Amino acid sequence: MSKKTDKLKSEFDEKLREGQVNKPLEERNMQDEYSRDDREKLDVNIEYNKTIPVIEEQVRVDKEVRETGSVHIAKEVHRENVDLDLPIIHEEAEIERVEINQYVDTPPPPVRYEGDKMIIPVIKEVLVVEKRLLVVEEIHVTKRRTEEHNTEHVELLREEIRVERKRNDPNRTEH
Repeated sequence: MSKKTDKLKSEFDEKLREGQVNKPLEERNMQDEYSRDDREKLDVNIEYNKTIPVIEEQVRVDKEVRETGSVHIAKEVHRENVDLDLPIIHEEAEIERVEINQYVDTPPPPVRYEGDKMIIPVIKEVLVVEKRLLVVEEIHVTKRRTEEHNTEHVELLREEIRVERKRNDPNRTEH
Protein backbone atom coordinates (compact mmCIF):
# COMPACT_ATOMS: atom_id res chain seq x y z
CA MET A 1 0.00 0.00 0.00
CA SER A 2 1.42 3.41 -0.95
CA LYS A 3 1.98 6.31 1.38
CA LYS A 4 -0.49 8.47 -0.57
CA THR A 5 -3.25 5.90 -0.15
CA ASP A 6 -2.49 5.62 3.56
CA LYS A 7 -2.59 9.39 3.85
CA LEU A 8 -5.98 9.59 2.09
CA LYS A 9 -7.38 6.78 4.23
CA SER A 10 -6.23 8.45 7.44
CA GLU A 11 -7.70 11.80 6.29
CA PHE A 12 -10.96 10.03 5.52
CA ASP A 13 -10.98 8.36 8.97
CA GLU A 14 -10.26 11.72 10.60
CA LYS A 15 -13.14 13.42 8.75
CA LEU A 16 -15.37 10.51 9.67
CA ARG A 17 -14.54 11.06 13.37
CA GLU A 18 -15.15 14.81 13.02
CA GLY A 19 -18.63 14.09 11.68
CA GLN A 20 -18.15 15.70 8.27
CA VAL A 21 -18.74 12.46 6.44
CA ASN A 22 -22.15 12.10 8.14
CA LYS A 23 -23.42 15.08 6.16
CA PRO A 24 -26.02 14.18 3.53
CA LEU A 25 -24.39 13.32 0.22
CA GLU A 26 -25.91 16.36 -1.50
CA GLU A 27 -24.18 18.73 0.96
CA ARG A 28 -20.74 17.13 0.60
CA ASN A 29 -18.24 18.48 -1.89
CA MET A 30 -15.52 16.08 -2.96
CA GLN A 31 -13.32 19.01 -4.09
CA ASP A 32 -13.43 20.53 -0.58
CA GLU A 33 -12.31 17.32 1.08
CA TYR A 34 -9.49 16.23 -1.26
CA SER A 35 -7.19 18.02 -3.66
CA ARG A 36 -7.42 17.22 -7.35
CA ASP A 37 -4.12 15.35 -7.37
CA ASP A 38 -5.22 13.25 -4.39
CA ARG A 39 -8.54 12.39 -6.07
CA GLU A 40 -6.78 11.37 -9.32
CA LYS A 41 -4.26 9.25 -7.44
CA LEU A 42 -7.03 7.73 -5.34
CA ASP A 43 -8.86 6.69 -8.51
CA VAL A 44 -5.72 5.26 -10.06
CA ASN A 45 -4.10 3.69 -7.00
CA ILE A 46 -7.09 1.75 -5.60
CA GLU A 47 -6.08 -1.79 -5.03
CA TYR A 48 -8.68 -4.43 -5.50
CA ASN A 49 -9.02 -6.40 -2.23
CA LYS A 50 -9.08 -3.32 0.02
CA THR A 51 -11.89 -2.27 2.32
CA ILE A 52 -13.56 1.01 1.46
CA PRO A 53 -15.85 2.45 4.16
CA VAL A 54 -19.47 2.99 3.01
CA ILE A 55 -21.71 5.47 4.81
CA GLU A 56 -25.44 4.97 5.21
CA GLU A 57 -27.97 7.38 6.65
CA GLN A 58 -30.85 5.93 8.73
CA VAL A 59 -34.11 7.40 9.94
CA ARG A 60 -35.55 6.76 13.40
CA VAL A 61 -39.31 7.21 13.86
CA ASP A 62 -41.08 7.18 17.23
CA LYS A 63 -44.80 7.35 18.07
CA GLU A 64 -46.51 8.52 21.20
CA VAL A 65 -50.13 8.15 22.28
CA ARG A 66 -52.01 11.33 23.19
CA GLU A 67 -55.54 11.70 24.44
CA THR A 68 -57.42 14.07 22.14
CA GLY A 69 -60.82 13.91 23.81
CA SER A 70 -63.31 11.82 25.72
CA VAL A 71 -66.92 10.73 25.31
CA HIS A 72 -69.72 10.92 27.87
CA ILE A 73 -72.76 8.69 27.22
CA ALA A 74 -76.02 9.19 29.12
CA LYS A 75 -79.22 7.16 28.89
CA GLU A 76 -82.60 8.58 29.78
CA VAL A 77 -85.77 6.53 30.30
CA HIS A 78 -89.04 8.24 29.42
CA ARG A 79 -92.36 6.88 30.64
CA GLU A 80 -95.43 7.31 28.51
CA ASN A 81 -99.00 6.23 29.33
CA VAL A 82 -100.94 4.85 26.39
CA ASP A 83 -104.62 3.87 26.20
CA LEU A 84 -105.14 0.65 24.27
CA ASP A 85 -108.49 -0.49 22.89
CA LEU A 86 -108.33 -4.30 23.12
CA PRO A 87 -111.15 -6.55 21.81
CA ILE A 88 -112.27 -9.27 24.22
CA ILE A 89 -114.25 -12.13 22.67
CA HIS A 90 -116.54 -14.47 24.59
CA GLU A 91 -119.26 -16.93 23.53
CA GLU A 92 -122.73 -17.40 24.95
CA ALA A 93 -125.10 -20.30 24.36
CA GLU A 94 -128.78 -19.54 23.83
CA ILE A 95 -130.98 -22.53 24.53
CA GLU A 96 -134.48 -22.79 23.05
CA ARG A 97 -136.78 -25.75 23.70
CA VAL A 98 -139.07 -26.60 20.74
CA GLU A 99 -141.91 -29.15 21.25
CA ILE A 100 -142.20 -31.71 18.44
CA ASN A 101 -144.35 -34.65 19.79
CA GLN A 102 -143.79 -36.80 16.72
CA TYR A 103 -143.33 -40.59 16.68
CA VAL A 104 -140.31 -42.10 14.93
CA ASP A 105 -139.82 -45.70 13.75
CA THR A 106 -135.98 -45.74 13.75
CA PRO A 107 -133.50 -45.41 16.57
CA PRO A 108 -133.11 -41.90 17.93
CA PRO A 109 -132.25 -39.34 15.21
CA PRO A 110 -128.65 -38.02 15.31
CA VAL A 111 -127.60 -34.55 16.41
CA ARG A 112 -127.75 -32.19 13.42
CA TYR A 113 -126.63 -28.64 12.58
CA GLU A 114 -128.48 -25.84 10.81
CA GLY A 115 -126.03 -22.92 10.36
CA ASP A 116 -124.79 -21.89 13.82
CA LYS A 117 -127.55 -23.89 15.49
CA MET A 118 -127.02 -27.42 16.91
CA ILE A 119 -130.21 -29.49 17.20
CA ILE A 120 -130.26 -32.30 19.78
CA PRO A 121 -133.34 -34.58 19.70
CA VAL A 122 -134.77 -35.61 23.09
CA ILE A 123 -136.53 -39.00 23.09
CA LYS A 124 -138.98 -40.61 25.46
CA GLU A 125 -140.51 -44.04 25.32
CA VAL A 126 -144.29 -44.05 25.48
CA LEU A 127 -146.43 -47.12 26.25
CA VAL A 128 -149.15 -47.65 23.79
CA VAL A 129 -150.72 -50.74 22.36
CA GLU A 130 -147.84 -50.55 20.13
CA LYS A 131 -144.49 -49.23 21.18
CA ARG A 132 -143.24 -46.24 19.18
CA LEU A 133 -140.70 -43.52 19.64
CA LEU A 134 -142.10 -40.09 20.12
CA VAL A 135 -139.91 -37.03 19.66
CA VAL A 136 -141.17 -34.90 22.45
CA GLU A 137 -139.04 -31.88 21.87
CA GLU A 138 -135.83 -30.61 20.29
CA ILE A 139 -133.32 -28.46 21.97
CA HIS A 140 -131.92 -25.78 19.68
CA VAL A 141 -128.54 -24.37 20.75
CA THR A 142 -127.30 -21.29 18.93
CA LYS A 143 -123.82 -19.93 19.47
CA ARG A 144 -123.41 -16.20 19.16
CA ARG A 145 -120.09 -14.46 19.13
CA THR A 146 -119.95 -11.00 20.65
CA GLU A 147 -117.09 -8.58 20.92
CA GLU A 148 -116.54 -6.03 23.66
CA HIS A 149 -113.94 -3.30 23.73
CA ASN A 150 -112.03 -2.88 26.94
CA THR A 151 -109.65 0.05 27.53
CA GLU A 152 -106.44 -0.76 29.38
CA HIS A 153 -103.86 1.76 30.61
CA VAL A 154 -100.36 0.53 29.76
CA GLU A 155 -97.07 2.20 30.66
CA LEU A 156 -94.46 2.11 27.86
CA LEU A 157 -90.73 2.82 28.37
CA ARG A 158 -88.60 4.63 25.78
CA GLU A 159 -84.82 5.09 26.06
CA GLU A 160 -82.74 7.92 24.60
CA ILE A 161 -78.95 7.93 24.32
CA ARG A 162 -77.02 11.21 24.44
CA VAL A 163 -73.34 11.28 23.42
CA GLU A 164 -71.20 14.30 24.32
CA ARG A 165 -67.65 14.48 23.01
CA LYS A 166 -65.16 16.42 25.16
CA ARG A 167 -61.98 17.68 23.42
CA ASN A 168 -58.68 18.36 25.14
CA ASP A 169 -56.64 21.47 24.30
CA PRO A 170 -54.69 20.47 21.12
CA ASN A 171 -51.87 22.97 21.91
CA ARG A 172 -51.12 21.38 25.28
CA THR A 173 -48.31 18.83 25.20
CA GLU A 174 -48.46 15.83 27.48
CA HIS A 175 -45.48 13.90 28.79
